[in-house]
Amino acid sequence: MSNIEQIYVPDIGEFEDVEIIEILVSVGDAINIDDPLITLESDKASMEIPSPLSGTVQEILVKLGDKVSRGSLILSLDKAVEPKVAAEEPHPLVQGSAKSGAAPGDAGKTVLQDVYVPDIGDFQDVDVIEVLVMPGDKINVETPMLTLESDKASMEVPSPSSGTVHSVHVKVGEQVSQGDLVLTLEVASPGAAGAKAASTAASPPPAAPKVAASQEPTAYIGNADIQADVVVLGAGPGGYTAAFRAADLGKKVILIERHSSLGGVCLNVGCIPSKALLHAAKVLEESRDFRKHGLKFIEPEVDLDALRDWKNGVVTRLTGGLMGLAKQRKVQVVNGYGKFIDQSNIEVTDAEGNSTTVGFTQCIIASGSAPVKLPFLPDDPRIIDSTGALALREIPKRMLVIGGGIIGLEMATVYHALGSKITVVEMLDSLITGADKDIVKPLHKKLEKQYESILTQTRVTRVEALKEGLRVTFEGAKALEPQLYDAILVAVGRSPNGNKIDTRNAGVAVDDHGFIHVDKQQRTNVPHIFAIGDVVGQPMLAHKAVHEGKVAAEVCAGLSTFFDAWVIPSVAYTDPEIAWVGKTEAEAKAEGIKFGKGAFPWAASGRSLSLGRDEGLTKMIFDEESGQVIGAGIVGPNAVDLIAEVCLAIEMGCDASDIGLTVHPHPTLSETVAMAAEAFEGTITDLFIPKRKK
Repeated sequence: MSNIEQIYVPDIGEFEDVEIIEILVSVGDAINIDDPLITLESDKASMEIPSPLSGTVQEILVKLGDKVSRGSLILSLDKAVEPKVAAEEPHPLVQGSAKSGAAPGDAGKTVLQDVYVPDIGDFQDVDVIEVLVMPGDKINVETPMLTLESDKASMEVPSPSSGTVHSVHVKVGEQVSQGDLVLTLEVASPGAAGAKAASTAASPPPAAPKVAASQEPTAYIGNADIQADVVVLGAGPGGYTAAFRAADLGKKVILIERHSSLGGVCLNVGCIPSKALLHAAKVLEESRDFRKHGLKFIEPEVDLDALRDWKNGVVTRLTGGLMGLAKQRKVQVVNGYGKFIDQSNIEVTDAEGNSTTVGFTQCIIASGSAPVKLPFLPDDPRIIDSTGALALREIPKRMLVIGGGIIGLEMATVYHALGSKITVVEMLDSLITGADKDIVKPLHKKLEKQYESILTQTRVTRVEALKEGLRVTFEGAKALEPQLYDAILVAVGRSPNGNKIDTRNAGVAVDDHGFIHVDKQQRTNVPHIFAIGDVVGQPMLAHKAVHEGKVAAEVCAGLSTFFDAWVIPSVAYTDPEIAWVGKTEAEAKAEGIKFGKGAFPWAASGRSLSLGRDEGLTKMIFDEESGQVIGAGIVGPNAVDLIAEVCLAIEMGCDASDIGLTVHPHPTLSETVAMAAEAFEGTITDLFIPKRKK
């Protein structure tokens, strides 16, 4: 008898309206649990959506180019094989027992299931600091039920089953241990398995990372060559921060880095060199723009070798400073590629092939990420990623940038200023899709005038490497006829390096995308191994990694520290700059939040006009009930610096009057933040805003 199940998009983090770039199954295909169904791509990453069930594809309900979010219907499946839901085998975290049996014909009936505290290691008599559910709540598998806190860690206890909370047997302040009764659930009887599976699929929770049999930790028989209390694998901003903080707290630390200098992608081939080149681009553009204001310069001459040397000098100065800080803290740096041997040892292989075994008591994984590669592109030196673009080998006459996100547009800004004719192709309907469209609009308008083409809702389908150039074929709403380019920059996101360091040997759980799941203390499923930065999930930003690194180091030292940032800002050093933090207006609408907004156009800012710029905008989002600021977006010169005030305001719970009544210096761009708050309150005098009709 056929049993049709509907398959939905699971929890994909903060992403909304993500485009489908591949459909990996066809009607009639027989698939297994975790087989990939579709591939999604945002401006920062691509991800595959796996099947939660085994069966035969009955109907595909999406097509290429569709945009989906969590809960969107993907396809229907003829469930030929019973899905392996939590009821079939003991849940790895929480144990439950049914209070009454059910016959096979009891479909639609419920039974009571007691839920107990799972194995929580060596902890006993742990405080209950939060009870997250109450009688009558409907919960899914993995829904957090309560939060426990010891002197060293906090942990959420998830539900082993879907159902309705019948009764709660603990309260805040009580102490519990493994095996203590937590609550009782009303769950579907075993005879209602089909209904239960359908319910789970209708609102699929994020699957807990599984450690497959092949991922069971191995046992290393030999002795370590060197040993440390804390070993940090990766010396990017998060990694070196973690190493330095752990050393400051008295730990013996070894820092493993595959490159010859510290700083990772950000410092060596990312944030820092790109900002140096973007500053050069800004100087070039301003020298041209100010002709209309009476300042006429001879067209600047670009000495590419000297520019490259200056950029490299900035990097060298900073990386050298990091080595000095490591020496001052007695942090031992081991250069080479590190991979886990087991749960206590890492093998590091240097450039000459020599191996060193590094033993550890605790480890912090900071292995970062790598640029996503498009499989259909030919292997040609004229096709580059962000690292290749920053090498600045030459200035192409015509450059295609694949990806209209932050990285692609920042590098496009540099190459345009240096003389390249730029075309940007983006699959989604706007550039920098994480920000609100009204914040991106001033940038989009300017780029349309500067660049050859901005091709939104368009994709590249073919690239041919010819002697005379790279011949590109497009498909989509704004597709051009095949074009010839001198270079192609691929900037379609980054993928985590979780599967590239033999984490399976240590038993560390890594999902299909390469992400390592951690708790609020950055702890993996292996209690003495932590992970931070790009490898633990979005957003892949250096400033997030730095804070996570400090948390991990402090927890290693026995401090009760958590990563509990309310917001993480995003910034784009384009021209004009774009920055946003917290809830966007689009997100607030989608989530049904009752909000108000205050906006201040920079055409009314004396400081902005004195800079020769009038296209900027500061917009703030406020909770209507509390008046607290919950988000902001800024576009204009120095927007990336201005957003910091809003970050602090959100963290401190400021309302509109807190910001508006704070005296800001005049004339400054920072005033626009206060004026946006005043616009929301209706107290602004620098604009006339008609009163709303009640």
